[in-house]
Amino acid sequence: MSKQVTVTIDGREIKAREGEKLLWVALENEIYIPNLCAIKEKEHPSGSCRLCYVQVEGRPRPVTACTLPVKEGLSVQTRSPQVDRLVKSAFEMLLSDHRLGCGRCPRRKSCVLLKIAKERGLKMKLSRLSPLEQRLEEIDESAETFVFDRSRCLLCGRCVWICQEVARVGALGFSNRGIERRVSTFQEVGLARSPCTDCGLCVEACPSGALYFKENREEKQKQT
Repeated sequence: MSKQVTVTIDGREIKAREGEKLLWVALENEIYIPNLCAIKEKEHPSGSCRLCYVQVEGRPRPVTACTLPVKEGLSVQTRSPQVDRLVKSAFEMLLSDHRLGCGRCPRRKSCVLLKIAKERGLKMKLSRLSPLEQRLEEIDESAETFVFDRSRCLLCGRCVWICQEVARVGALGFSNRGIERRVSTFQEVGLARSPCTDCGLCVEACPSGALYFKENREEKQKQT
């Protein structure tokens, strides 16, 4: 059993289990740190979204909170000029490859991007980067209960992890590398032709409008 340690976050002393990742210690104590790809149950966090940076006392550069294990005496600040710069850059990089139009998004009331923008005073538009060329991504409506819109995918990996590790289905995975990386099915067939069981866990895990239940879409169509 892990021993209790005392850590300091934004000047506030907090008791936590030694070795627990700082991100979860902060969030469980109502200290918000932006995050997209973090999954508490994941043994080895990827830190790929680069949004959860914090400044650690005694270290020259910010580190990702999702990969930082707490120990006795650890002291961090969730905001600093360096942290804010890095988070803003990471956020804008996400926007550069994300189809905007929040008013028409079925997940606008629960979108994590909008929450991060509000919490950190960021704008949902590009100011320093140019948008990447939008690929003509098809919207996969073949699943019985939900829709997969790749143009809103943030590549956070939540749907892939839950499909493989929780649902134990493996219908979703990553394909390609670099700028061509994407979430897809094997051989990029429609979800209806994949092993997908329509359990909906991937939809619940998605932080953006890339995956949404068809009921939401039908309600929106009725209102327009």
